[in-house]
Amino acid sequence: MRPFKHPEAADFVLERVLYALSDPVRLEIVQRLAQVAEASCGELDGGRPKSSMSHHFRVLRDAGLVCTYRAGTTHMNSLRMTDMESRFPGLLKAILGHVCVPS
Repeated sequence: MRPFKHPEAADFVLERVLYALSDPVRLEIVQRLAQVAEASCGELDGGRPKSSMSHHFRVLRDAGLVCTYRAGTTHMNSLRMTDMESRFPGLLKAILGHVCVPS
């Protein structure tokens, strides 16, 4: 299997980040990842189909919001808060601070 592609922080594009966060499912993933160091795709899928979740994680990776790696047969994800903060200071904190985290 090919490794996942992750853009460098300098290559993050604001429009891509905002597009990625405009979807409620992707925003929920980012909110949940902001609360933990890392989580598997299964922990973040909310019972949604694997095919649609693969798409959501790809959009988040392409925007630079999420880092995904393989641990055996499991895909682990983490929020790229440090990289996002270096490129767009305060943006992610402002967005996460103004949304309600579902219980």
